[in-house]
Amino acid sequence: MLLCMSLKPEQTLDALNWRYATKQFDPERKIPADAWKVIEETLVLTPSSFGLQPWKFIVVEDPAMREQLLGESWNQSQVTDASHFVVLTSRTDLGSEDIDRWLDCMAKAQAKSLEALAPLKGMIAGFSERMSSQQRQEWNIRQSYIALGQLMTVAAVMGIDACPMEGISNSAYDRLLGIEGSGYATVVACALGYRHESDKYAATPKARFATSEVIERI
Repeated sequence: MLLCMSLKPEQTLDALNWRYATKQFDPERKIPADAWKVIEETLVLTPSSFGLQPWKFIVVEDPAMREQLLGESWNQSQVTDASHFVVLTSRTDLGSEDIDRWLDCMAKAQAKSLEALAPLKGMIAGFSERMSSQQRQEWNIRQSYIALGQLMTVAAVMGIDACPMEGISNSAYDRLLGIEGSGYATVVACALGYRHESDKYAATPKARFATSEVIERI
């Protein structure tokens, strides 16, 4: 039996109050390999609609590639200074082959026959076919933001800094990463590592609306 250890409520809030969109990373500090392995696994465990996982996460390790991406990211130093840099991509459409691939995975994981999963296949296909290709791509993009949220939250809980980055040229990223025409396209990037001691934003108070303004009880 798996024993799940949970953080105390105040520890969770402390971690989320501690995190911020890190502007300046310490290029000398690297995320330990065992910690990074956990982060990658949490990306794999990200929930998605119907469990379809219409994404691919590209961990850019090559310094030369990161230098090229820097120029397509408004020269934001996080791209090259952070310990790790992840580009989150999503499927540009969602066809029957994507659904079949997912159901094959589910059948193996849950020891079920494809025949037993036929009703689920029909439900997913029916939902997907009611959308246009563009709507399916937009749906997939939204799934990738679920992964981004999970990535940043897990990092904060682990004491690792992160910065989500939408200020990038998606088309240039696709070209440089060699994913043009692959069925995947860049959505957003995220730099992860440890804040530099001179990053003034680390001590900047968070500006958030009051709980009563953003949470409504009915």
